[in-house]
Amino acid sequence: MGFLDKIFGGKPEYPQLDTSSPAAGQIEHIRNELERLSAEVKQPLEVIPGEDSSYVFIGKPPKKFGVAWIEEGRVHNFKTLVEENGVEPSRLTKVAEELREIYEANQQGERFTAKVGDQDLVVTPSDVFRNQVRETIEKVLH
Repeated sequence: MGFLDKIFGGKPEYPQLDTSSPAAGQIEHIRNELERLSAEVKQPLEVIPGEDSSYVFIGKPPKKFGVAWIEEGRVHNFKTLVEENGVEPSRLTKVAEELREIYEANQQGERFTAKVGDQDLVVTPSDVFRNQVRETIEKVLH
């Protein structure tokens, strides 16, 4: 992001995601969930797609963001961790900080744009990034 982008709040331009890429197929597989999520949160979304689970940074990471993940046709987030898994909300502060660090460590990764519904999403097809996010969230459950 350039200096003027920071001042004026612009966002970087990324190339369109190749519709024949594995990431595009993974996005297509969760298209309905992404459309619902984007309609609910009305904030920028960055998707790290995968075969069995995909992770979504919501808002403006690494500063102010939320995280959701899509597994088996369901969207999960920190609220569902608390409600369905009995996770103490205080534990989530540490998880959020770890996710911030993971995001920052992966900021130089290749990113693309994909249209889902009426929103352009940022797509980051990185198995390393996705696995780091997954492992961090799974630690909370065990």
